[in-house]
This record gives sequence, structure tokens and C-alpha cells, in this order.
Amino acid sequence: MTSKNTICLWFDGDALDAAQFYARTFPDSAVGAVFHAPSDYPAGKKGDVLTVLFTVAGIPCMGLNGGAEFKHSEAFSFQIATEDQAETDRLWNAIVGHGGQESACGWCKDRWGLSWQITPRVLTEAIADPDPEVARRAFEAMMTMRKIDVAAIEAARAG
Repeated sequence: MTSKNTICLWFDGDALDAAQFYARTFPDSAVGAVFHAPSDYPAGKKGDVLTVLFTVAGIPCMGLNGGAEFKHSEAFSFQIATEDQAETDRLWNAIVGHGGQESACGWCKDRWGLSWQITPRVLTEAIADPDPEVARRAFEAMMTMRKIDVAAIEAARAG
């Protein structure tokens, strides 16, 4: 990884599992180097996977198996822009169907507790519409959803 800025994500022993899932699920994602602990540490033993370098949709990340002390929260999320309902469904269903859980307004959480915003571009465009009435209708439609329904956003935008 050559990036000067890398997102470090804390895991409880399963950083490699998470990185492999992200690499299978999101385009432009891959698992890179896996580093093993050179000696025992508070959350593991010598030889355990300590860190994993990976990318998620082109974003460089490092998974650190730091133990159970810290948990992920909605204060951090990955926002993935999708092109259509099929891509939205595929990513949403992969996260939720792999032990994750639904939330509101296009948010869901994976089985490791990381939050994801699966956001169709049509939603982003509708909320940013220069006509405030169009933006309001799209926003209010979104507020009733869990997974974003592209057709419903397009209908709200059209009025």
C-alpha cells in the first residue's frame, strides 16, 4: 500500500475475515499483506494475524486485531455510491445477509459492526436538486426507507 493516509479499523480477531468479505463484495477491493504478531500482545499470541492491509472500493485500509475493547459505531461509515437498483440490492443483501443488520435511510451494518451507506446516485442527485421542492420530496421519501428504492426516489423526484 503506497497511500500516505490509511483508515485503520479495529477488529476483535477477525480482521482477515472482514477484509476477505469486503474484497469479494465491493468492486475495486482487495486483500493485500497480512502481518502476524512477532510476539504475544494483549489481544493475541505470537503468530496470530495482527494486521491486514486491504482496500475497500479503492480506499486503503488496515484491519487491526486489537481485541474486544473498542467497537465500531455509526460515527464512521463507508458510503458506497451505486448506479442502479440491482447494484444497491446486491451490496445491501451481501452485507445484511452475511450477518449484518438493516438500519434507516440506506444505512446498514455488517457483522463486524461497521456501518455502510448504500446510496444510489439517483438519491444523491435528487436531494441536491436545485428545486427545493424536488429535493424535499426525495428526502422525505428516503426518510421512510431502509434499503433505498430507486423507483420510489425517481417517482418522488418527478412529483
